[in-house]
Amino acid sequence: MTNEHLQRVARFQEKLKVLGVQGAMITQNVDLYYFTGSMQTGYCFIPAEGEPVFYVRRSVARAQEEAAVHTRPLGSFRAFGAELVQAYPQLAPQAGGPAPQLAAEFDVLPVQQLQRLQSVLPHVEWKDGSAAIRETRMIKSPSELICIREAARVIDAAFEDAMTVLQPGITELELMSRIEYAIRRQGHLGIMRMRGYNQEIITGMVGAGSAAATPTYFDGPAGGLGLSPAAPQSASRRPIAAGEPILIDIGCCIGGYVIDQTRTVVLGALPDHLKRAYDTAEHILRRTEVMLKPGTGCEQLYLQSLELAEEAGLSAHFMGYGDDQVKFLGHGIGLEIDELPVLARGFRYALEPGMVIAIEPKFTFPGEGVVGIENSYLITESGFEKLTTTREGLICLE
Repeated sequence: MTNEHLQRVARFQEKLKVLGVQGAMITQNVDLYYFTGSMQTGYCFIPAEGEPVFYVRRSVARAQEEAAVHTRPLGSFRAFGAELVQAYPQLAPQAGGPAPQLAAEFDVLPVQQLQRLQSVLPHVEWKDGSAAIRETRMIKSPSELICIREAARVIDAAFEDAMTVLQPGITELELMSRIEYAIRRQGHLGIMRMRGYNQEIITGMVGAGSAAATPTYFDGPAGGLGLSPAAPQSASRRPIAAGEPILIDIGCCIGGYVIDQTRTVVLGALPDHLKRAYDTAEHILRRTEVMLKPGTGCEQLYLQSLELAEEAGLSAHFMGYGDDQVKFLGHGIGLEIDELPVLARGFRYALEPGMVIAIEPKFTFPGEGVVGIENSYLITESGFEKLTTTREGLICLE
């Protein structure tokens, strides 16, 4: 195993010991990649003590080239349980003793897959290990940060390129296509992964005026009209007009790792009340930055943002509107765009060095648009490093 993968497995094994399980079965693509370095189809078994093994169905040859952990062909699934027990005696049935316990990704593991695993290990008790996995991934390594910083560089260049073609009459889709073309040429993988069930993301959200404020299923403060009910989010074919807020909430995925940022642009000038809302979003971001240091509670940052929005008289518009308001200020990013920690009520995590968090105060005005700003930050030993590099402020174009 490489030193980095060894450290990841070791941190996770400490959490497995706290859970009181004998090991964990990793099945989801992103988790497989995180622990093994390969995203081939199979199961990675990580014992609470000892060496993990990646049992691969397809492609074994590629997994053997890529994986940082020991790799074996999966073979007959019916024999998988017996093979595991032979390799890891701690999984054997204990006569008269407690059943062995294994953790799995209950947040993303399909019921059918869990039932298959239960069928080959019928004596095992399964427990939810998703929090332990996500908490392990929450702290980013130097090599992960290299990818995130490169994603930030690419998205900044694409944003500035898009500003050269932004004019009245261009459609949201044309603007989004320009951004996607630019980032794809510079190494964007073409996907932005999300962990949440039924949550998907298209590069980001480019929307102007009333279209940006159109609510949708996506768990964010701005939905977007989209191209059809089959993809009811982000850019539409609606032309962009002067004087309306243009929300450019975009990301990029380099080497599997994402950046997340938002800028607000206008052709001409915004109405005064929307300009004031944008200024409030920046004020909330600046006040949040003051508290970005190890030991600060994630819930505390969210509660402060609610207080600041209320002081400005904008609570009804903060992070959405009406029943479609979302209940967070920011979220972790990494291999997925909805990682831990979450800046929300009930999240008791304290900030730690190595966390990467996107913070996105926004205000939604039905029929008028969405304004706000979003940066991604690395928590350091003494405070934070801002990872997004795109110019800030309300960007007013002639």
